[in-house]
Amino acid sequence: PRTDCIAAEQLCLSDSTCNATYRILENCAVAKTRLLPLDHDSRVRCLNAELDLGNSSLLHCKCHRRMKRQEHCLRIFWTVHSSVTDGYFSLETSPYENPANEEHWKTDYNKLAALLSGKDCSQLSGDTTNPCLKASHVCNLSKKCVRLRTDYASICTKGAGSEDTCDRRKCHRGLRNFFEKVPEDFTKRILFCPCQDELCGERRRKTIVPNCSFQYNTKPNCLWLLDSCLEDHICKSRLADFQQYCQPADMSPDGCSQHNHAACLQAYMGMIGTPMTPNYVSNSSVEISLWCTCESSGNQKEKCDQILGMFESNKCL
Repeated sequence: PRTDCIAAEQLCLSDSTCNATYRILENCAVAKTRLLPLDHDSRVRCLNAELDLGNSSLLHCKCHRRMKRQEHCLRIFWTVHSSVTDGYFSLETSPYENPANEEHWKTDYNKLAALLSGKDCSQLSGDTTNPCLKASHVCNLSKKCVRLRTDYASICTKGAGSEDTCDRRKCHRGLRNFFEKVPEDFTKRILFCPCQDELCGERRRKTIVPNCSFQYNTKPNCLWLLDSCLEDHICKSRLADFQQYCQPADMSPDGCSQHNHAACLQAYMGMIGTPMTPNYVSNSSVEISLWCTCESSGNQKEKCDQILGMFESNKCL
């Protein structure tokens, strides 16, 4: 099994050669984060340092989605892989362990895939019940679920709709806490409850308190949203995960290059609570989008459309 990046870093720092190489990569990553231009020699030194790691466990380490010190682990991963972070479509490798290797996810996500394909809706929806309301009642049965849901709801509702008083950063952190720490048997019911009417759809759309977590007063350009994401280790990691597992493939019968809808849904959930938080766009459909526009993108319009299209018109998702 792959070493997690925190353990790999400790091993590397105890070896003088690896330690020296790693310090070079740390400087390279800092320069990149601060958008400091690197001259030719510096770029070569950074690439050579990455190559010098060779078969080091650092080069092949991964992080777990619900691990403690997740941000620290992800910082290590992107320090070692800083040369592949030039843009959205070069985020080819997810820093997270393969979902199939994380036992606590595997069973739940197979159930979730079945739920969304309509094979297992009976446990959530009844003829006379609002499934999203029922999902809230199920959450109330768990102390952790109701506590963390109340936490993010109170943070995200405070001053929602006003740029001056809604603390979007805290709201996003509360949402991530909820989706990471609450058993997913509760969170998936709330986020993916199957609706037949607009009353249910409205409740589902408002699950993440979109006035604070999703919407701005005006829609920013999607490239601005992307830049905000790439500056944040968690968002960049979730985006890489999303791109890997939700990459559409026109020639594939199921529309997915990885043939794994369950992993794609998991990656979608991971995007909630980041600067690129997606949400349902209406009360009457399951269409989702980012809160951004590609107007005024100039010669980067094609790139912008690709980013927005990964959410709006993605057959895999």
